[in-house]
Amino acid sequence: MLARLSLVVAVLALTGSAWGDHRVLLHGDGRLAIIEPDGRISWEMPWGGIHDLHVLDNGHILVQQGAAKVAEIDPETKSVVWSYDSATANGNAGKKVEVHAFQPLADGRLMIAESGAGRLIEIDREGHLLGQVPLKLNHPHPHTDTRLARRLKNGNHLVCHEGDGTVREYSAAERALVWEYEVPLFGEEPRPGHGPEAYGNKCFAAVRLPTGNTLISTGNGHGVIEVTPNKEVVWRIAQRDLPGITLAWVTTLEVLPNGNYILGNCHAGPNQPLLIEIDPATRRVIWTLDRFQDFGNNVSNSVLLDAEGSLR
Repeated sequence: MLARLSLVVAVLALTGSAWGDHRVLLHGDGRLAIIEPDGRISWEMPWGGIHDLHVLDNGHILVQQGAAKVAEIDPETKSVVWSYDSATANGNAGKKVEVHAFQPLADGRLMIAESGAGRLIEIDREGHLLGQVPLKLNHPHPHTDTRLARRLKNGNHLVCHEGDGTVREYSAAERALVWEYEVPLFGEEPRPGHGPEAYGNKCFAAVRLPTGNTLISTGNGHGVIEVTPNKEVVWRIAQRDLPGITLAWVTTLEVLPNGNYILGNCHAGPNQPLLIEIDPATRRVIWTLDRFQDFGNNVSNSVLLDAEGSLR
């Protein structure tokens, strides 16, 4: 009996957790896919690389298409039913523009972070420009100006600037920078690459917690930090702090209604989870998704479909 129990524990350690699985929409290996709690892939369609992903109230999927488009997909027909091309619209013709972040707003409106154009914009579904906020960029580049950006409850915007290694908060009302935090290197020297061997502060996602602190995924810094408004690090998970897990390019963050965190672990290689759920209070790993054999090494974005009310 003891031997059988040990085998079960070993299998769970490799394939998931004993506390229940999640329903997940993710992108990897050139496709969008929904994975059911029992591990089945219940829906999929071919799709190019992305850095942001949302599910709308009507069940449609909002996703990056190519370098600069935002597209809405009807999952039943697997067709694009709406799109907006930042490369050509609202004054961007002739510019090198990429889109790595966007967010659905009320009444069908949309916030888009335009790398290369150096701005956040708000549009309606007809593509009319409703407002814009200029971005501070120390090292401007169309591919690295931004990663994820989100509008906060106070109307401000929280933006990860990958190329600057900095998270910045902008006031939409004043069109101005109101807070910024340079992600520390924690005493290490930058190292090139994308996997566990690399190192840097190319931050990917930031979430404003109910406490007012900011949770940041440090990208190739291989971890997550919680920072106060006064820029003090009060919580941190580093590359090898989770037993049996090596963090690589930490991408998406979700804060679940129960307070647990979901981390995206991109470029970590085989035998490493793509998604990790942890209890921040105990730092215990609650659940993992290890589907490297199906989705490869570049799962940069995901959404839990059973986590209504999560922060991301």
